[in-house]
Amino acid sequence: MKECLKYNIFQQHCPARLFFEKIADKWVLLILNILEHETQHFNLLKKNIEGISPKVLSQKLKMLERDGFIERKIQDTSPIRVDYSLTPLGQNVAAMAYQLKEWAETNIEQVLAAQIMYDEKILEQA
Repeated sequence: MKECLKYNIFQQHCPARLFFEKIADKWVLLILNILEHETQHFNLLKKNIEGISPKVLSQKLKMLERDGFIERKIQDTSPIRVDYSLTPLGQNVAAMAYQLKEWAETNIEQVLAAQIMYDEKILEQA
C-alpha cells in the first residue's frame, strides 16, 4: 500500500515549497555546482562565480549552511581561512543542480530562438 505524503508542494503553506524558492535562485545553483567538484574558500568561490557580490555570496552561503546543504570549516591558518564543502544532503541536491546546468547549456540556443520567434510574432501583431 502506498504511503501518504506528509507534504504537498501545491499547498500554499507547505514547508517543502520553501525549498523551491531557495533552489531556484541562480546563485544557489552556481554555488552548489562549484562545490560539487571541490571544497573552496570564500574568495575562490567569489572568483569562480562571476558577477556575485561578496554580500550576496555571504548570504547564500549562510542560507545553504542553515539548510544543511553546505558545511563551513574554519582553518587555523594565518590569516584564518574558511572552507566550504557540500554535506551529503548538499551532494544530493547538487547532482540535480548539475543536471539543470547541463540542460541549460545544451538547450539555451533553442530557448533563445523561441524567444526571437515569439518577439517577431508579437511585433507582427502590433
